[in-house]
Amino acid sequence: MTLKDKHIVLGVTGSIAAYKAASLARLLIKAGAEVQIVITPSGKEFITPVTLSALTGKPVVSEFFTANDGTWHSHVDLGQWADLMLIAPATAATVGKMANGIADNMLITTYLSMKAPVMVAPAMDLDMFAHPSTARNLDLLRSYGNIIIEPAAGELASHLIGKGRMEEPEKILSVVEDFFRKQESLSKKKILITAGPTFEKIDPVRFIGNYSSGKMGFALAEECARRGAEVTLIAGPVSMKINHPNITRIDVESAEEMYNASMKAFPDMNTAILCAAVADFRPSRQYTEKVKRGEDILNIDLVPNKDIAASLGKIKKSNQRLIGFALETNDEQTNALKKIVKKNLDYIVLNSLNDPGAGFKYDTNKISILNRNGEKKDYALKSKQEVASDIIDETVG
Repeated sequence: MTLKDKHIVLGVTGSIAAYKAASLARLLIKAGAEVQIVITPSGKEFITPVTLSALTGKPVVSEFFTANDGTWHSHVDLGQWADLMLIAPATAATVGKMANGIADNMLITTYLSMKAPVMVAPAMDLDMFAHPSTARNLDLLRSYGNIIIEPAAGELASHLIGKGRMEEPEKILSVVEDFFRKQESLSKKKILITAGPTFEKIDPVRFIGNYSSGKMGFALAEECARRGAEVTLIAGPVSMKINHPNITRIDVESAEEMYNASMKAFPDMNTAILCAAVADFRPSRQYTEKVKRGEDILNIDLVPNKDIAASLGKIKKSNQRLIGFALETNDEQTNALKKIVKKNLDYIVLNSLNDPGAGFKYDTNKISILNRNGEKKDYALKSKQEVASDIIDETVG
């Protein structure tokens, strides 16, 4: 029983696909899970709580109070009880409320109180799914760490053909089972991740830096932590926040600080993923006071920073893995393969500024992963959370 002893809160909303929730609940229970259903008031127009309760053996929760006896249903207790919250089907209205914190029903308050990971299986007509507001709301949910189970394409309730059908219960079960398998795949592993830019001071108010937001590195840290790893995240100056308790964050500013922190942490690690966009050069002189505008040309001499990847590659043991990143603008694959050899990497993740939607600041990325044998695996443009999962699957396991 793949889901033995797992506690799953199944959220059901007001969609014609609500009838699939009965099959989904049955499959989850058959796989060993204990299922508690929370349904929205409109969800009850499509499937009755009596049907769902008969399948789960538990009263279905819908309102904050049970009218006949005044029982208080605690969304906080549900948030602490669950190992996973799965909202299937999720209407456009529910997705919008989740994204924007509109807590006007029991399902949304349960979601906002949820300690466990959350999966969302959208179900709506194709034009609603394609609407920019829906896309924005789903992107917001992804940025919160929620897992979106993409809807399928086919004939919809409107009899139109397109994308918007809730994925079939058997496929959702497979996604849930894979999630729990992955959740323990990196148990007892220690992983070092570098993220963000570095700032190299010119004077107290100016610096040399780059456009890295840290989004890719933070997504990798969250993904590794979700899979059970103990993560050390060395972060340059970014505004990103961490969510998982398995992540220890070390904030640095300069390449020198990131180098020192990485060299100190790496010997105890199983794997290091070097996602940070580290400045290759720094000013040879740092002014102690702000440099004033003048008529003379200001020349700033630059000196090279230490190469973190190459330095870790020199001390890497046979039982350690080292994964680098390469952001290239030309001769991408040739340059990436040279870096693997030169820096003693096991893998390198390549992306190009020539790919729309990839690179700095975007919420999406398009990558290729190369190994020491020169084998290359290409991936489509995806959210950075999905890209993080692909990277961990291919390079760490």
